[in-house]
Amino acid sequence: MSKKKILIPLIIFSTILTTCSVYTYQMLYSPNFLINSEDKFIIIEEGTDFNSLIKKLEDDTLINDILSFSFLSKIMEYQENIKIGAYKVNMNMSNYDMITMLRSGNQTPIKLTFSYARKIDDLAEKITSKLKISKEDLLNYLLENIENYESFKKEDIISIFLPDTYEVYWNISPKKLTDKMYSEYKKFWNNDRLEKLKKINLNQKEAIVLASIVASESRMLDEADRIAGLYINRLNRNMRLQADPTLVFAANDFTIRRVLNKHKKIKSPYNTYIHRGLPPGPIRIASKKYIDAVLNFEKHNYIYMCAKEDFSGYHAFATNLSDHNRNARKFQIALNNRKIYK
Repeated sequence: MSKKKILIPLIIFSTILTTCSVYTYQMLYSPNFLINSEDKFIIIEEGTDFNSLIKKLEDDTLINDILSFSFLSKIMEYQENIKIGAYKVNMNMSNYDMITMLRSGNQTPIKLTFSYARKIDDLAEKITSKLKISKEDLLNYLLENIENYESFKKEDIISIFLPDTYEVYWNISPKKLTDKMYSEYKKFWNNDRLEKLKKINLNQKEAIVLASIVASESRMLDEADRIAGLYINRLNRNMRLQADPTLVFAANDFTIRRVLNKHKKIKSPYNTYIHRGLPPGPIRIASKKYIDAVLNFEKHNYIYMCAKEDFSGYHAFATNLSDHNRNARKFQIALNNRKIYK
């Protein structure tokens, strides 16, 4: 046999082998997802089959070459092993990396951030907006299992949800989510903070209720400790707190910009113009910084305050009623000038 007859088949075989090797390498390791795009999440829900997954990848414009992904999925036995969850698809991700992640069920934690809510219903809606569980799932669990979390009640169960950013899995259960929040709550109340609580004669839940009032009074964190000191002075003197934000909460009308005398007559345990002491629960979630402002309250003799007439967000403080009335009059005139009557 001539060298030429031997060489030609070798060249053909080598070409085919090279072509297959290149294609195999490309199928395995070449970028096939979010090519030159930003990272995104894909959520695979219960009951999703492979065809539905392919359609989702197409609709969300995540995938470039469906055929190579489908072929490798079959080889790697992923088509019959789809696992639910939320997975982060990285820019320029390969078929192999994508299938390995999806097949293992190695979910990417979702960053759960919340900073503001007035009531547990509002908070539940915000928290579950990125999760598999619904608002109703979380609320039902909380109401049916409150007794498992110290002595919390419906009015103050919101206290265990401290505003922050947490990492959780998309398909986390209501129990595991609440347990995580409760664990973070317990962690927040370290020995240093518990020692400070003793000095102000409040328990953990009461400190959070007071922090919620302080946070509602002012968005200016640099005066939060002064406002906290004012309310602690009133509590120590057995004076009514007379906190306007509690009237807004009692009225359940959060469009109120000017508290009127009629609001002071609302029959509600949250009306601190009628009832002494703290209301039965927080009037909003309060950040850790506002809770710390209560624990590190400023010591002074102020027992009155009023928003400044310049609408800066700061307050004018007073130690006596006559000075307070002058401050209040200035603010009322400013409200009138701006035609803010309710």
